[in-house]
Amino acid sequence: MRLGPHLHRIGNDIVAAYLVDTEDGVTVIDTGLPGHWEDLLTELQAMGRSLDDVRGVILTHGDSDHIGFAEKLRQKMGVPVFLHSLDAERARGGNKPKTTMGPWRVFPLTQFALYGLRKRGWRPKYLAEVTEVADGDVLPLPGSPRVIGMPGHSPGSIAVHVPAADAVFVGDALTTRHVLTGVSGIQPAPFTDDPDAALDSLGRLAGVEASWVLPGHGAPWRGNPEALQDLARQAMEQTSKGKN
Repeated sequence: MRLGPHLHRIGNDIVAAYLVDTEDGVTVIDTGLPGHWEDLLTELQAMGRSLDDVRGVILTHGDSDHIGFAEKLRQKMGVPVFLHSLDAERARGGNKPKTTMGPWRVFPLTQFALYGLRKRGWRPKYLAEVTEVADGDVLPLPGSPRVIGMPGHSPGSIAVHVPAADAVFVGDALTTRHVLTGVSGIQPAPFTDDPDAALDSLGRLAGVEASWVLPGHGAPWRGNPEALQDLARQAMEQTSKGKN
């Protein structure tokens, strides 16, 4: 799906990944689930591109529903996979801390599970090799993506700002569609290691100049990134009131 002149999405509101397309080639940001490989090939063809045009992959964090086809692409095409150093072990298949599931509803939870099965999420392909990045790095990839450290969902969660695409890619720093409840709108993402830290990290997006805010789960959001922390806090407070 084409979102803008340099911006494409594959997947859907349940699990999404993104492509930045410039005259220098293609940068892939997050790689969804293994079965999104076919979606990648289809979208590249629609763009008039091929795997030869992909220059690298950036992962917003190391969870299995974001590393998807990254290792396949690395092995097949020799492209580097960039990931924060604190999430490198997670992407290699290391243990992930257990988090509380939180609220859920049968239908959206079933949707999430069935989509994961269809896209072969039950068989993750972990990374054998990563290129580690840190907060503030500007990567040598199409669009000159800049890394913004966003610890909370995981220790090495990042956002990726690409001015050429007028977009900031936030991974699971927030969600616009809760995969367990189906609730839409800016809100904290489930399965977060440290929810308080994740909420604090959203303040780091306040100075980012971008019209698109692109999560790993949920619809693309257009607006001022400065509003995100307050919107997520309001959603969290609303959920808390609903429990009482």
